[in-house]
Amino acid sequence: MSWYEIFIIAIGLSMDAFAVSVCKGLSLGKIKPKHMVKAGLWFGGFQGLMPLIGFLLAGMFAGFIDHYDHWIAFVLLFLIGGNMVREVFGKEEKVSADMDVKTMLLMAIATSIDALAVGVSFAFLNVSIIPAVLTIGATTFVFSAAGVKLGSIFGTKYQKGAQLTGGIILMLIGIKILLEGIL
Repeated sequence: MSWYEIFIIAIGLSMDAFAVSVCKGLSLGKIKPKHMVKAGLWFGGFQGLMPLIGFLLAGMFAGFIDHYDHWIAFVLLFLIGGNMVREVFGKEEKVSADMDVKTMLLMAIATSIDALAVGVSFAFLNVSIIPAVLTIGATTFVFSAAGVKLGSIFGTKYQKGAQLTGGIILMLIGIKILLEGIL
């Protein structure tokens, strides 16, 4: 998998964190740079950590399912992306202005569960994990920090579009991986 593909996956994964960050910015109203950095560190840190955990866990089983790895990657990415798309058309979620440890931890975990599954698919695709997690973490940091700022300026206008785009990106990458594996 190329760096370009990893970067596209990173953008897709960061869309949940971006959407939550936009809501954070909206709920905070007037923000300070520390709000942007805090959101970036929480979301970027967890988006980088989760694929590493998934990669390490899946690495123990990769040898047993080499012939099916492209199917596993496809299913995981398609389900994650499909869930993101489905959430766009679901009930609106309210995000509080709190940025305490408990709130940020729960939101960081919730927005990065999909990254755990991506880490599993990375193990099956023999992706170089350290550059991948650094790219995912840094990309999510930037998107989350920008999301807080944009949320304070524009509100929730772009939240659903960002999440829809991220979901579609992940689904398309899953299809690409599947096609490469079977052709």
